Amino acid sequence: MAPKHSLIAAVRTGLRELANPDKAPDMQAYMKSEMPYLGVQKPARKTVEKAVFAAHVIAEPADWVDTVLTLWRDATYREERYIAIDLSGDRRYAAWQNSGLLPMYDELIVTGAWWDYVDEIANRRIGPLLRAEPLVLKPIMLKWSVDADRWRRRTSIICQLASKAATDTDLLASCIEANVDDPDFFLRKGIGWALREYAKTDPAWVRGFVAAHPGLSGLSKREAMKHL
Repeated sequence: MAPKHSLIAAVRTGLRELANPDKAPDMQAYMKSEMPYLGVQKPARKTVEKAVFAAHVIAEPADWVDTVLTLWRDATYREERYIAIDLSGDRRYAAWQNSGLLPMYDELIVTGAWWDYVDEIANRRIGPLLRAEPLVLKPIMLKWSVDADRWRRRTSIICQLASKAATDTDLLASCIEANVDDPDFFLRKGIGWALREYAKTDPAWVRGFVAAHPGLSGLSKREAMKHL
């Protein structure tokens, strides 16, 4: 295994060329981030990614994982971590997406420990793996739903945001019920978000779930019933 050092160097160079010191402090303050920003907003960041990913294609799955993790672990600026997450979902490597990547995604969730990282991974990485390999992922999500780490718990709750009719309602209910009494804002918001999204597919199920769970926080209920 070896990280693609040319890709990592090109990412850093591209970001620094677009750095905007005037925007960086506001971006850092908004995200309440200890790690500083370069001030590169999403459209510009995507431009860097598109060019760099095309010019530095990775040939082996193990090298791809190592590149993602090296870019993540050695990041000096938050934009580098955003690009590490995007690299983990790049279409060129779609065939390599399987449950064997869970240790990588788990590291990003636990060490990232903030919603901007976690929500992307939960929805766009863990969710598709759950739909592809439910027998493997479901027990892990149930375990995460009662984990000491709140970001694993949030992941278990919101990982089915895009599942629509493929939503495992037993899993969704179990992950929510495991966290109903937790006062944490991100868990309560995540519960409401998950229910609100599923309400677009099965509003009757969501209405019934909310009615059957009077212990849901006001925040969770408001979010769940927002469009009902």
